[in-house]
Amino acid sequence: MGRAFEVRKNAMAKTAAAKTKVNSKYGKEIYVAAKNGGAELDTNLTLKRLIEKAKKDQVPAHVIDKAIEKAKGGAGEDYQPARYEGFGPGNCMVIIDCLTDNPNRTIKDVRLAFTKTNSKIGGPGTAAHSFDHQAVFAFEGDNDEEVLEALMMADVDVTDVEVEDGVVSVFAPHTEFFNVKTALGEAFPDVKLDVEEITFVPQTNVDIEGDDIPLFQKFMDMLNDSDDVQNIYHNAIVKG
Repeated sequence: MGRAFEVRKNAMAKTAAAKTKVNSKYGKEIYVAAKNGGAELDTNLTLKRLIEKAKKDQVPAHVIDKAIEKAKGGAGEDYQPARYEGFGPGNCMVIIDCLTDNPNRTIKDVRLAFTKTNSKIGGPGTAAHSFDHQAVFAFEGDNDEEVLEALMMADVDVTDVEVEDGVVSVFAPHTEFFNVKTALGEAFPDVKLDVEEITFVPQTNVDIEGDDIPLFQKFMDMLNDSDDVQNIYHNAIVKG
């Protein structure tokens, strides 16, 4: 995974529609997190993680504040999570996470993306078994053993620590996100985290080549164009 994972994440970020889409996505997620768990960061770790991630992705403060104030007001939209899984172009596996106030609209958008790209939507668990739900951190460095030792000394449960092309990647169970972040901050206070997120990491990858490349791009574009789609996870590596 390592560097390849980081490169894939960067490529996925570039396919996101526009900055307004990114801001809207974070605004919705922050609103739901604050509405469900309260607006206090000390007690709502999900909200705390989302806000930190939003700031790193340069989401304006007013977008974050508006979402939290809206949640405090108690009114507003009633968003529900929805997850869809299936096989995308090139037989890659895909997980699509949504937040929606209109499930019929959402499934229509998602199903259309599959249909128009010769892909196949499946039922719950179709793709999820091929991914690990993990906390992932990446930063510049070349000593994975030092990082692993520091995390073990802090009694943190770690799945793997890799180093590739001058980048250290740490993989841990998603429940260990804040424990890993705290341990890294204490052991390496000068380290700048380039990646810090909870995500689905594919166990194996599928190369997308030839005629499947434009189909895969169309598939991603159609999903990203849906306001209800929040995150897309896949095991595709586009070749060429």
